Amino acid sequence: MIDLAVAVVVGAAFTAVVNSLVKDLITPLVAALIGKPDFSKLGFTLNRSHFAVGDFVNALITFLLDALVIYYFIVVPLRLAAERFDRSEPVLAQKTCPECMSEIPQDARRCKFCTAVLR
Repeated sequence: MIDLAVAVVVGAAFTAVVNSLVKDLITPLVAALIGKPDFSKLGFTLNRSHFAVGDFVNALITFLLDALVIYYFIVVPLRLAAERFDRSEPVLAQKTCPECMSEIPQDARRCKFCTAVLR
């Protein structure tokens, strides 16, 4: 339970940092490239309804940065660690016992279920 609480707090703090990064650094750079002073105000009006495209792009960039960081700093290292410490045995080739029709290893000389001698 404590691990989950810590994860929520750290995730919220990280999201606040990414929001600030996008709002204060990335979108001003994009706004400078397209010639607008405030990217978050970028939008259009259609039939007296305002569509805030800049806010949507800010949220999209924030989501993508969050997803990339979580994937590359949490998911990938945990998967690599799990593969490294995986102690599962390799799967042996199987054959069918002619007497009891059970699946047994390919190199077996006697069936472990019916004890029939195999040739």
